[in-house]
Amino acid sequence: MFSGTGFIWINTDTLAGELQKIFRHSFIFDGRTIQNSLLMTSYFSQMVIDALLALFPLIGGLAIVGISASSLVGGLIFNTKLIKLDGKKLDLIKGLKRIFSINALSELFKTILKLLCVGLGLMIFIWQNGLSFLHLIMEPPEIALGHVFNKVIYVSYLIIFLLIPMVAFDVFYQLRAHLKKLRMSRQEIKDEFKQQEGDPQLKAKIRQQQRAIAHRRMMADVPYADVIITNPTHYAVALKYDDKKMEVPKVLAKGAGLIAQRIKEIGVEQRISQLEAPPLARALYRHTEVGQNIPVALYAAVAEVLAWVYQLRRWRREGGLKPRKPKKLPVPPILDFIGDNNCDG
Repeated sequence: MFSGTGFIWINTDTLAGELQKIFRHSFIFDGRTIQNSLLMTSYFSQMVIDALLALFPLIGGLAIVGISASSLVGGLIFNTKLIKLDGKKLDLIKGLKRIFSINALSELFKTILKLLCVGLGLMIFIWQNGLSFLHLIMEPPEIALGHVFNKVIYVSYLIIFLLIPMVAFDVFYQLRAHLKKLRMSRQEIKDEFKQQEGDPQLKAKIRQQQRAIAHRRMMADVPYADVIITNPTHYAVALKYDDKKMEVPKVLAKGAGLIAQRIKEIGVEQRISQLEAPPLARALYRHTEVGQNIPVALYAAVAEVLAWVYQLRRWRREGGLKPRKPKKLPVPPILDFIGDNNCDG
């Protein structure tokens, strides 16, 4: 409205001149034209076209301003779903709910306020300029049209002035409502996180199952170990070395607490040699993973243990003097630390 009024104000003389030409040429008839309905129809059609051409700059300018204003506030959104046929839109109950919703009532309230502002503006205008309209009859057409445009501009700006506070509040309200809709609730955030990252409970259950599978696989490898090195109360590490297939001894299984106890029980069942060597057991448990080779720093200590295992096997086959268990194994101090003694299993 503000833009349209401004356009009329700037182009008052041009619009007045064009409309004067239209009125002057459109209301001159001869007898032949009046008696011919086709000529009258053509005559009035041409008058409408001339009027539209005269007002085209105004209409085009208003369209451009309206689209630009909408894009600045909320952006241009083309939603083809709104024009599709939808049986749900014919639902009477839902339609009544939309009509009597808080949003519909607020829109009705704003419309009533706008009408009151327009009515108040017209009342003020008529009260101030009612008599001046009577004088337009006595004025020449070109002067009268100019005065009419001036009156239109005046009443338009008066209505705009009355509407400004309400429009400002309406824009603030719409923006706030739009941002509120964009805000996600706590449950919506959780649901979106589940969709993107997966359900945390399901992922935890999968990890638990994976650990259980890995644990069963590890326990199934214990019978193939050559030796089990233990810290009697906390740790147990099962080692395997095959000089034909491996370059370095490998950890088949390890555990603490109940898992360590179960590894030792399997070792007894399978008659696997076990050696109590707390520093070496702690170092292997802390610095190796199942399936990995032992660290280079522990080669010497593990070599002494394996040598004792091979001697023990020979003694069991051939008899003789029982081999002594190795003591004071060369475990680097940096790898042998007590840490906490909490059991992992």
